[in-house]
Order: sequence, then C-alpha cells, then structure tokens
Amino acid sequence: MSTDFQRSRTSLGARLRELRTEGGLTGRELAARLGWGQSKVSKLENGRQTPSSDDLSAWARETGNPEAEAELLGRLRGLETWYRSWRRQLAGGFRVVQEAHDMEARKDRLWYSFDSEVVPGLFQTPDYAGAVLSRHMALHTAPRDLAAAVRARMARQDVLRDRSRTFHFLIWEAALYARPCAPAVLAEQLDLLVGRLASAEHVRVGIVPFSAEMRIPAGAGFVIHDDRLVIIETWHAELWLDGSEDVALHRRVWDALNATAVYGAEAHRLVHRARCALGS
Repeated sequence: MSTDFQRSRTSLGARLRELRTEGGLTGRELAARLGWGQSKVSKLENGRQTPSSDDLSAWARETGNPEAEAELLGRLRGLETWYRSWRRQLAGGFRVVQEAHDMEARKDRLWYSFDSEVVPGLFQTPDYAGAVLSRHMALHTAPRDLAAAVRARMARQDVLRDRSRTFHFLIWEAALYARPCAPAVLAEQLDLLVGRLASAEHVRVGIVPFSAEMRIPAGAGFVIHDDRLVIIETWHAELWLDGSEDVALHRRVWDALNATAVYGAEAHRLVHRARCALGS
C-alpha cells in the first residue's frame, strides 16, 4: 500500500472523527445509530479501513452533517485514484472491471504496457481469457459472471483497429510459457500472438527474452495511458497512479525493459520456440 494512499486515508479518518465529535457522539453511540460494530468506527477513524460511499453518506447523515457528504465522497474518489481493492471493484462482477478498463483505453492516443505473467488482455483468445479470469474468480468472492466478463474483454480488443492510436506492448518471455490454461488453449493463443507481431504499424509488440541482461527486474505488469495514468495490478488491488512523478518513473522502467526487448523475426523465433515446447 502506498505511503500517499495511507496518508490520505488517515486524513480522511481524522475528518470523520472531527464530524463525530462535532455531532456530540461517542464512537459507541455512532456505531449504534449506524448499526455497525464499534470496531468499524474505530478502524475508519484511524485510517485502518477504507470506507464505501454508502458508509460516508451514512456517517454525514448520522453525525448531523449532511452537507459534508459531498466533501467526504470527493476525498474517497481521490483515494480510489490510488488504490482500488478487488473486493470493492468486483462487487458488481468481473464484467464491470473489464468495461472500466475499456473506457480508460478509449481515452488514449498512446499506450505502453508490460506483461510479465500472461499474454496481454488485448491479444487474448476467448478460451485463454476465460482460463485467466476463472483463476482470478477462484481467488475472490464476487459474482461468477465468466461468460459476460470474457465477452467484455473481447469487446475491448476493438480499440486495436483504430489506427489513430499507437500501442506498444512488451511481454516477458516467461508469459509465453506460463500455463493458466490447458496446453491446447495456450497453443492457440501463441499462434494468434505470432500474427500480432507484425499485424499493423500502429501496434508494436516486443519480447523481453530470458537471455537478456536485465537493466531492471521484470516486476509486476503495468499499463501507461497517454503518459497521464499508470495502472498496476496486484493480487489484492489495482493501483491507479496519476501523479507526474509516478508516471515518469514507470516510463523509465518501461524504457529500460524495452532496451532489452527483441522485435520482428527474433521475437517471432521466441514465440515459435514456446509454441514448439507444447508439442504438436
């Protein structure tokens, strides 16, 4: 969890405590009014738990400060620019997350990404996408809307047809061998990826080989949207970083990885080698 995020959450908690004391309520009294356990009030006020928008609306109302609701919700939106837990995001299912990423991608003119574990979502076949998403569904308590989520991910790929945009993908060679799916599904996926290596001038795909002398560790995958936003996926959350320093840092990371990447025939050879490792 980022220091900036925690600092902001602590600040929000202090504001919640201020509203409660201004309303002349103890933590126990407010918890009773809200129908919560007292521990939840304590965690929110001490910045140990992120409130939902409903939590903040109820807090403003029950402390007698309904006019503070807009301020509190604004602070929450600022928090969620940084840290979006999967628990909160997946409350509406996996399809909603896919559609949110699609909306973000359609704002872009320039896209840089690095994937270290799986083939990029914009290149995935339906079967491969279904296998990857089903693995995530097994981890999280959320609606099991697999078919709808796969359809939404496939719909996102339409953005690649827009030649007014530029896409530059980097894939670590490990992602070509990772098997979140059956070998036949991975084989089909690698066959499709071969076609993407030289599919269009506005879509570039580089492979960072195992043999490369890495200038920087591969680390987690990320996407840079128009040099304005970086999205990083972790097991427990997504980080949406829009600070200029954060974006610049990830662009330096991307440039370092790109310096070790191969393209064209050499990239084709690496994908073909991974495909051959699967057998016929």
